Amino acid sequence: MNQKLTKNERRELAREQARLAQQAEKKREKRNRLMLQGGIVVGVLAIAAVVALVITQTMKPAGPGPLNMVSGGVTFAEDLKVVPTAALQSGEERQARDADWTEGPIDVTVFVDYMCPACGNFEQTYGTMLENYVGSGDITLTVYPINFLDGQSLGTKYSTRAANLVACVVEQQPDFAFALHNRMLSPAAQPSEQSTGLTDDQRVEQAVAVGADGNLDLRQCVKDQRFGKFISANYKQVSELGILGLAEGAQLMNPSTGQLIPEDQPQRLMSTPTVIINGQQWVSNRDGDLEAYILKLKSQFEGEDSEENEEQAAS
Repeated sequence: MNQKLTKNERRELAREQARLAQQAEKKREKRNRLMLQGGIVVGVLAIAAVVALVITQTMKPAGPGPLNMVSGGVTFAEDLKVVPTAALQSGEERQARDADWTEGPIDVTVFVDYMCPACGNFEQTYGTMLENYVGSGDITLTVYPINFLDGQSLGTKYSTRAANLVACVVEQQPDFAFALHNRMLSPAAQPSEQSTGLTDDQRVEQAVAVGADGNLDLRQCVKDQRFGKFISANYKQVSELGILGLAEGAQLMNPSTGQLIPEDQPQRLMSTPTVIINGQQWVSNRDGDLEAYILKLKSQFEGEDSEENEEQAAS
């Protein structure tokens, strides 16, 4: 049987109940405050993640192609410097590089596949000569990488992967692009047909061997094959639609027949290396040695300049 509480006991009980209620309220407020703070932190982290994603997307190439290759190829000028261009935008068509063929420097374009044995032989024969003439400013050299030998690398699509490496370096570290192009066609790096070719790490090692920084950005570009579709579109352009930047009326030779492609048909690339000089195809068994051919053009320009100077002096 409960005893009846005295007045003082009831007062003390009420005070204790009030204290406990106040204590519970403080705990509830603290819990809510912590939850609110946690929600704010989560919100801030979410916002930071969105901002990071936006920045990452912004830093990616502006188009499906790399910087400095808006025509599909990379152009090297005096001192082996890459001629800067914007990136090819989505849906944008490749445009031939502007060149004035009435004066120097002589405009040379080479279409290459980095698994092509003939391209390797061409590089061993003429690579140093071209490097000297580009370096001195006598010619500009546009290297146009394609992947028509993808089927010759046991399913690894080495031609695409090798060209992608070059494109990555052209965009990220252009000062090393010329040396890398040379090395990828050298006996030290070029794999034989019907092999898997070089791995991602081995291709990055080739870039490092010519002085490039094998940093995370370059390795990620290689791993992702960031410009693989761009390289495939390069081949589609020249093999189906025709080579851009030819002189008016210029015709390419079909190497299998030795005959010129009819004028009313697309002037399509038939083999690599294909060399175009001032809008006309150079063919060794027709036009002779490449250096002699370039020197002949160079002397013509210099002769015209000399005649102009004489006429100006006489007047």
